[in-house]
Amino acid sequence: LLHGKRIVVTAGGTREALDPVRYLGNRSSGIMGYAVAQAAIDAGADVILISGPTSLPSPYGAARVDVQTAVQMKDAVSEAVKGAQAIVMSAAVADYRPKDVRSEKIKKSELGATLSLDLVTNPDIIAGIGEPGLLKIGFAAETSNLVVHAQRKLKEKGLDLVVANDAEQAIGSKDNRVTLVWPDGRVEEMPLLPKEDVAPMLIE
Repeated sequence: LLHGKRIVVTAGGTREALDPVRYLGNRSSGIMGYAVAQAAIDAGADVILISGPTSLPSPYGAARVDVQTAVQMKDAVSEAVKGAQAIVMSAAVADYRPKDVRSEKIKKSELGATLSLDLVTNPDIIAGIGEPGLLKIGFAAETSNLVVHAQRKLKEKGLDLVVANDAEQAIGSKDNRVTLVWPDGRVEEMPLLPKEDVAPMLIE
């Protein structure tokens, strides 16, 4: 099905350092992205998997690039999409990062009862990709108005498909109930399935 095609898949959450010990992160397990990478390999594709920190074993046959932060993921994606036919952006990328990263561990004894953080926006990875002819598939993890948010994301980021899911149900879970939102207005709701069963449907 996909022999001779290169597909870039991003997976897992990113971690934005506060100090040498702590970070801002999320509960993404990486299971969905790793399942997509495996399904693409099974369909014959050459897969570059760009992964945030996760405890998952690499899909057999994937070229894996490990990153920590959103900026590192952006740089890795920019390099990987050169000559690729598709990108599946399933990583849960942090929207913000601390403006200043402390060089030493933040001490509660020095700061007292409250800690205020200045955050700056991270780059929008998929919106910034201009590779000609690249099929761009994005994920939208939402907590309300799933389809509305997915349709807005589809248009604003110039995507070919958005895979929308309930963030509270999907993140960290082995199962996923996805809704496919297409540029022509079609909306396909899928049943709750194990992520390894959702992935081949997306690759198809």
